[in-house]
Amino acid sequence: MRSYLAPLFALVWKDLLLELRSRETVAPTLVFALLVVVIFNFALEPRREVAPFVAPAALWVAVTFAGMLSLSRAFMLELEKGGIQGLMLAPVGRDVLYLGKLLASFLFILIMEALLLPVFLLIFNLPVGLPALWMALVLGALGFAAVGTTFAAMAANARAREMLLPILFLPIVVPVIIAAVAVTGSALQGDPWSEYSRWIGLMAAFDVIFLVAGAMTFDFVLGD
Repeated sequence: MRSYLAPLFALVWKDLLLELRSRETVAPTLVFALLVVVIFNFALEPRREVAPFVAPAALWVAVTFAGMLSLSRAFMLELEKGGIQGLMLAPVGRDVLYLGKLLASFLFILIMEALLLPVFLLIFNLPVGLPALWMALVLGALGFAAVGTTFAAMAANARAREMLLPILFLPIVVPVIIAAVAVTGSALQGDPWSEYSRWIGLMAAFDVIFLVAGAMTFDFVLGD
């Protein structure tokens, strides 16, 4: 177990250390997400009674596109510096490489969401104590990372990778976005757990399926 976890944590720490030094992932994605939320607020000017219906769309548009910016950076540094060959030659399983990149992307998206959420709640004048909203953000971030890591690796060597990643990524991740919007809307409207528990289950099932599928197929993805 230690021989599996040690390289996994080393990969995650490498990506986190690079981000702390360069600030090329979290800072741009956070600024973009904040701009989307602010623009939604000024464009729609939602009143307090309609804010729970408008806010979920603003939040998840911001998270979706900011998350894509984060995922597009997942393999860019390795590609630019030749590190991708080093990763492929490392004496570890490709599932370790997948999980390491996934956890780093997951943490980046979580950090961006944690910084965005207080501003979002303040702008739309929404309550803070919403466990269902936090659960949707965590499960959504995990789904984004599980799918995005695979497709970011596929698009890394493409000439037009900035265009290819959204084309591959968005159609697959739509179920998570729909479920996250539904959970967020129900949470903001104060609906009981029974109203959105099926959406939570859908997000959890999606995450598990793509975590397993990504780990199993990452060898073929990197090989291509």
